[in-house]
Amino acid sequence: MAKNEPNSETEEEVDLAIIGGGPTGLLSALLATRLGLSVRVIDAKSGPLEVGRADALNARTQQYLEVVEILNKLLPLGIKCNTSSTFSDGNFKSRQSHWWTSLEHCAHPNFLMIGQSVVEQILKDELDSPVYYQEKVVSISENKDGVILNTDRGRRVRSKYAIAADGARSTVRQALNISFTGTKPEMVWAVLDTFIDTDFPLCSEIITFQLRGQSRVSWIPRERGMARFYVLLDGEITQTRAQDSIREHMAPHRIDFVKTEWFSTFDVKERIASTFVSNRGTGRIILAGDAAHVHSVNGGQGLNTGIADAFSLGWRLATVIKSDHLAPGAAAKLIRSYDAERRAVAQEVIDVAATLVRDTAHTAKQYVSTIEKNAGYITGMGVSYDGIGSELIEDSEQSIWKAGKRCPDIQLVRDGTNEMIRLYSIALYGNYLVLFVGGSEVVQSFRDICTYLILRTGTSEQTPTDGYNNGSQDEVRIFSSDAVTIDDNFTVVVRPDMYIGYVGKGDGWKQYLGQLYVT
Repeated sequence: MAKNEPNSETEEEVDLAIIGGGPTGLLSALLATRLGLSVRVIDAKSGPLEVGRADALNARTQQYLEVVEILNKLLPLGIKCNTSSTFSDGNFKSRQSHWWTSLEHCAHPNFLMIGQSVVEQILKDELDSPVYYQEKVVSISENKDGVILNTDRGRRVRSKYAIAADGARSTVRQALNISFTGTKPEMVWAVLDTFIDTDFPLCSEIITFQLRGQSRVSWIPRERGMARFYVLLDGEITQTRAQDSIREHMAPHRIDFVKTEWFSTFDVKERIASTFVSNRGTGRIILAGDAAHVHSVNGGQGLNTGIADAFSLGWRLATVIKSDHLAPGAAAKLIRSYDAERRAVAQEVIDVAATLVRDTAHTAKQYVSTIEKNAGYITGMGVSYDGIGSELIEDSEQSIWKAGKRCPDIQLVRDGTNEMIRLYSIALYGNYLVLFVGGSEVVQSFRDICTYLILRTGTSEQTPTDGYNNGSQDEVRIFSSDAVTIDDNFTVVVRPDMYIGYVGKGDGWKQYLGQLYVT
């Protein structure tokens, strides 16, 4: 729903103000409203995105959107793609997909090729709160109790926190005097979303074309039978020159451009904010998405990293704003850990994309080799928070469970049934999940924690708790899984963003959660 209002002095009070109505802002708003927060979304652009921008959701993003329960709406609209090919001298030189097919505990080992405008529309359809377009934030300030922002339409919004997701030229970041530094390689790309007629063998693969020892053209399959081309050009950048370059790279095959839906150019920038949280990391205004980090499009990282920011931030803000049983200092710890974790990841993403974009000046073999070396970031499944000093990660591991890594999407069988389900298909966003793996003793010491008992397949044991699986997050749910071995008997604490915070035996899990919640 789009919303505009006439100029008038209006003052509103909400839990969360969100500046920017792109995917990061929209998902932040959706998660916040589902967790009981009131929100106001303000966007300076004229209206919803209609064409162009990002074009792929990686495996980790698909996991996030499954937990949010909107992936099922996106899957029928996109194209699955998990193969990268190289083409040179009129022939395919290689095809590779092992960095996708080798993924473990992953239900969607592929890119979902789908336009950003489609993703935004699905998010907007799910969001009950309106988006106020054509409205610019002209001032923003904060104190110990909250944030005050004013817009050019006379609106004043008071909120407990604010998210700045207003893009690479973020007016909020600039107003806060947060530095945004990095490099700018002298590389300008053309991008076309186009419908074509060709005798080139059609396939749902990402194809890198090599010519004269360089890899300056890539073909990305898209929904609706569309093709996206990325073309690196020197000198003047025009649609005609881009199309001529594509024809040259695809020779001897013929290609005709029937209808081009979007043509644009972008110059590569690699920048990161010095902090993602205002007031030197202690404030109430938080950067996310392109307002916090920008990089090359190579590897499809932009949209995916922004969605990960939102998924990482939503539960933290809801906990800080709504929880009535936080431990002393927990609110500051939650916000600080967002800054530490997401800035570390953003820097890694920038570095990966930087290596990829520079390798376009080399052979397709080298370019694909770089993709393989950085597959954890390309797929999203290797992004982790261990080893960076996060206050919400306690170094520990058992078997396939390691603190700081993504939670495995293991197969489960619900107690008393033969129903096979996956962990991510039943996970609830917003609450910690405690998994008692392999043992029969279940202890519930904290409110609003989802508790699962996961037994080894073939084990029949009674839990001492009363009842299970009536939909309440305070009930113990009992499952069995082939992922549990005969020697397993430990507890896993899974954060609401589906990263593991702690693994261990005994009462260590209570101490971990005790830093955030009182019993």
